[in-house]
Amino acid sequence: MPPQPLVVLTTLGDADEARAFVRRLVDDRLVACGTLLPGGVSIYRWEGAVTEESEVVVLLKTDAGKWDALCAAVRERHPYEVPELLALTVGRGLQPYLAWLAGEVVE
Repeated sequence: MPPQPLVVLTTLGDADEARAFVRRLVDDRLVACGTLLPGGVSIYRWEGAVTEESEVVVLLKTDAGKWDALCAAVRERHPYEVPELLALTVGRGLQPYLAWLAGEVVE
């Protein structure tokens, strides 16, 4: 199967939690890179009430071949009961970066 890069979105409660979470995913080669974007605010309905929370948005860069393992790791390690995990297929990218990404998530 040829490489198929993904950008995967998730959120965590604070920067320290997000940093530790991403570091484990990188160490396990489930993602090549995680970018933390602090200062996010999520407004959503949860258990019948509208809630507003400060969060860190995390952009994970990986390959579609890692999707199932990444989902399993997120289910196991993410502190939220129902974590956000959305994958966006990358249609184009700088070839040297895409080659690096693919090389970082190989077995």
